[in-house]
Amino acid sequence: MSLQLLGFDNVLLPVGDLDEAVDFYERAGFPLSFRLDEAGIALLKVGDETPGVLLRHEAGLLPRTPGPWTCRVWLEVPDARVAARELTAAGIAPEPPFSVSTGWTVELADPWGNVIGFTDYSKRPTLARVHPAGTHA
Repeated sequence: MSLQLLGFDNVLLPVGDLDEAVDFYERAGFPLSFRLDEAGIALLKVGDETPGVLLRHEAGLLPRTPGPWTCRVWLEVPDARVAARELTAAGIAPEPPFSVSTGWTVELADPWGNVIGFTDYSKRPTLARVHPAGTHA
């Protein structure tokens, strides 16, 4: 196969209430890029990239708890343990940070069971987008 993957476009997350979802994700640090209520969507920014997290209202979608096979989207942050403290201060209860091979990760679930992880490269800083000195990779 010669399919060429160029990068991510958007990550779509189904939500049961667009207002509640936008509020939740803004408190979690995602700036709103745009919102189209007539289409039932809102795009949240991730860093300086054009693609982002696209929230899509799904009628009848009820709150749920994520299971062991729930899809997870992880995003890079400078320090996952700091992110956990900031999320808690914003009224969002993330799971406790846990160690991974590249650094630390903290995960949170939105009311519909979508899981977002915030991960750092503190154990492998040469792989990070932003190195400790503030320079980009």
